[in-house]
Amino acid sequence: MKSAILALFLVGATVSSSFAAQTAAQQSMAFDSEPLSIASPKGQAHKFTVELALTPPQLEFGLMYRDKMPADHGMLFDFGTSRPVMMWMKNTELPLDMLFLDQKGVVTHIQENAVPFSETIINSGGPVAYVIELNGGVVKKLGLAVGDKVTSATISAKLKK
Repeated sequence: MKSAILALFLVGATVSSSFAAQTAAQQSMAFDSEPLSIASPKGQAHKFTVELALTPPQLEFGLMYRDKMPADHGMLFDFGTSRPVMMWMKNTELPLDMLFLDQKGVVTHIQENAVPFSETIINSGGPVAYVIELNGGVVKKLGLAVGDKVTSATISAKLKK
C-alpha cells in the first residue's frame, strides 16, 4: 500500500514539474523591443515601448501568460506581408486593445477590450501587415482611432524597401 501511494505521489510530482517546466519555458520567450508612436491626423502623438513578435513562434505566443504590462507598453506583431489576420485571446490573461495596421502603418481596424482567455476569433476586417496589442482601455483613454498613423523602426524599415 505504501509503495502504491508513493508511486501516485511520484507520478503526480512528475506531471506537476513537467507542467511547471512547460509553463516556465512559455513565460520566458524572449522578445526584442523598440519605441513606437501613434499619431492622430490632428497631430497628437502617443509614445509606447513595444515588444516585437517577428518569428512564427513569437507571433503564436504573443502576450500569453502575462498577468501585467506597463501602461505605456505593448506588442507589435509583424506578419511580413499584408494579409487577413485572425487573433484570439487563448491563454492571455490581460484584456487587450488590438490595432490592425496596413503596410504603411495606418490603423485600419480596432478591437477594444478583447476578453481574456476567449477563443473567439478576432478578425482583422481585411488585409493587414501589423497588429499592435495594448492594455485594454488604452484606445478609449487616448482617443485612438482608425486612420491614426503608427511609426516605429520595424515599420519604417519595410517602407524603405
